[in-house]
Amino acid sequence: MTFNFLVLFFTALFAGGLAYFIPSWEERYFKLVLVFAGSYLFAITVLHILPELFVESSDPTKMGFYILLGFLLQQILALLSTGVEHGHIHHPDHQHNGMQVGIWTIMIGLFLHAFLEGTLLTEDGSLAGHLHEHEEHVGHGHHHHHGSNNLLLGILLHKGPEAFALVAVLMASLKKRWVFALLVVFAFASPLGMVLSNYMYESNILGREGLNVFYGMVAGGFLHISTTIFFESSPDHRFYLNKVLISILAFGLAVLLEMLV
Repeated sequence: MTFNFLVLFFTALFAGGLAYFIPSWEERYFKLVLVFAGSYLFAITVLHILPELFVESSDPTKMGFYILLGFLLQQILALLSTGVEHGHIHHPDHQHNGMQVGIWTIMIGLFLHAFLEGTLLTEDGSLAGHLHEHEEHVGHGHHHHHGSNNLLLGILLHKGPEAFALVAVLMASLKKRWVFALLVVFAFASPLGMVLSNYMYESNILGREGLNVFYGMVAGGFLHISTTIFFESSPDHRFYLNKVLISILAFGLAVLLEMLV
């Protein structure tokens, strides 16, 4: 857990720092990185998260409801954050879908999203941990389970562009010291989600069913974010070969690591 905490925190800090110290950057390159991260996130959601959730769940229909709920919740969070979590870089204090959006609104939406995301890495109660226990209990020894390293990598690839976009948005309105302070707050969001959910699970405050609610909702949020990136990468519905190739590369890497890790 210590390793996950540190790598989550410093990935966000480093990626945000790139926008902090290098204010001049090519938007087209950022969009290509975003397409890769979104493609990888979509791939691990389909290959890793969803299958394990449905295999472990005693009620697949209920799990489907949690996923749908998470998809809708992410739509609400995206209204608050102006879509920073999927790479939108807007000036704060403007009208976004009829709602006045400011810095604190963006931070609340983004912090909640990152906090929920951290629950996927709950130790012992994680997807990896309780699926393995479930298999031993029901005797499904034929199901080959992969570790959570691929899941962690997907979260990190998503968190990097997310932190970069946040700093790029904040730099337009705040002094650098305040931008850095808010970046640190955001960098703590996912680690705090992981630590708090782990504490609640180990203290029997939150049981398996409660964790399943979080897992399903995060999976739904990932589906929302990754598909939004796909749609927005080609807003005019034109064919862009470089983006297609990057998506194929991300899908291939996710499949390869899912087989090996």
